[in-house]
Amino acid sequence: MSRASTTEARLHDHVDRLGLEHPPIDLDTVDLTVRRPDLLADRFGHVLDYMARVELEVDRNVLELTTLLPTPPEIDRRFYAEVWQPQEIQHGLILDRLQVHLGRPPAQTDLTSVGVKMKVLGALAHLDPFQDVCRMLYYLTGMATERSAVLAYNLLHDGVVELGERAVAETVIAPIRRQEPGHYAFYQLSARGLWAELAGWQRWLVRRMRRFSFAPVGANDAVQAADFGAVMRTLGIDRDTDGFAEQISRVERDLLWAHRRGLKVPPYVTRAFRDAAERAA
Repeated sequence: MSRASTTEARLHDHVDRLGLEHPPIDLDTVDLTVRRPDLLADRFGHVLDYMARVELEVDRNVLELTTLLPTPPEIDRRFYAEVWQPQEIQHGLILDRLQVHLGRPPAQTDLTSVGVKMKVLGALAHLDPFQDVCRMLYYLTGMATERSAVLAYNLLHDGVVELGERAVAETVIAPIRRQEPGHYAFYQLSARGLWAELAGWQRWLVRRMRRFSFAPVGANDAVQAADFGAVMRTLGIDRDTDGFAEQISRVERDLLWAHRRGLKVPPYVTRAFRDAAERAA
């Protein structure tokens, strides 16, 4: 069996397992008992709002994917249609229900916009070699997004526990963070498999495009970048921005920049997080 066939088989097994072991979280399993709602809202309300928006905007993300990847591999379509989208929607609904329960307004989401740049890339992606470049960018973005989510949910969980809000920590935050690593694993396995198949010019183009397209999860403009910076500050990420950047980009560094020994973090990743922190300040 070829390396590509082996990777595809592993991906199918992984998606099957995710579907069986991690179904979308049932809203009826969530306990919104809060001892001090004002304190929780004051401390983490904007974090909940940011995360809820990002999770709920998965519907727009799927529109972007269908534009960017007009003929994706079937396993990619299975993953985002059967596992990723259903799980993420529930994450967003749960987080939004919690923040409304705390007396905050519901998240303001954009579920339909597909940018001009995305449409142009989608038009070019009808050429198979270029679609492979777009697929690689999709996997890289997915890895950074899911790794950021895992780290942020860990910190949020600890903060909620510190406030004594056990019901929220155990029935809201913990179940959500438990599902994110499976998404990350899919993107990582896909990225490693595809990178090995790309031609030299495709790898060069991925590196070039990644430099200009990287952004923190959910930060699609300057205002959202500042919002992300505020989330970083609340969760304490701004105290070690470079360390956070290194954790979310380790695989990306090893794949794209292995030829540059000693590079701990791709500069564009560090720059994006520092910029978000500065905008929040």
